[in-house]
Amino acid sequence: MVSETVRVVVVDDEPMVCAHLRTILGSAPDVEVVGEAQDGAAAVEAVVRHRPHVVLMDLRMPGVDGLTATERIARLPEAPAVVVLTTFDADQHVLRALRAGASGFLVKSTPPEDLIGLVRVAADGHTVLSPQAAKRLVAASDGTGRQRAQEAVRELTDREREVLAGIGDGLSNAQIGERLFLSEATVKGYVSRALVKLECANRVQAGLIAHEAGLTER
Repeated sequence: MVSETVRVVVVDDEPMVCAHLRTILGSAPDVEVVGEAQDGAAAVEAVVRHRPHVVLMDLRMPGVDGLTATERIARLPEAPAVVVLTTFDADQHVLRALRAGASGFLVKSTPPEDLIGLVRVAADGHTVLSPQAAKRLVAASDGTGRQRAQEAVRELTDREREVLAGIGDGLSNAQIGERLFLSEATVKGYVSRALVKLECANRVQAGLIAHEAGLTER
């Protein structure tokens, strides 16, 4: 849980978009935009310089694009949460960014009050991605991930697959525990082991695999 001011870096090649986001986020007493960047290379530099909790990342930019920048940021020690900004919620570029380590995505038309709340959610280490959005993304994919996902989940125990299904359904560890009659600490252990076995950097990637493998209920 981030108890201090949430530090945010905004990345978009449109200065007006950056200014708009800065105005919205600046209206919250516990959120501060500490840096801006208008291409992917500058985004990585801004993250190294300012050490934000959250990066709001546009994907389509000249030079180094947002996807490449997301991959580079995800490899940094103590990497911040990268939340993709997109115009469309079922976009191949978004799917690739999530697989590269992004913590979720927001549509650029997100209402200001929702944007502030979701930035706080991302800063606390939670997924900014609904099960419905995950389904749309997987449905928009080329289908090649389904077989890979099914092969990957075969490496999991039955209980780990049940926990993975809970992640795909957008449940917290506590909610998964209620579903499976397990303690939250026990669920956390299963989640950690599943992420390692699946080679996932975060819950978003694991949730996408759950959807692609057909494990989800929602």
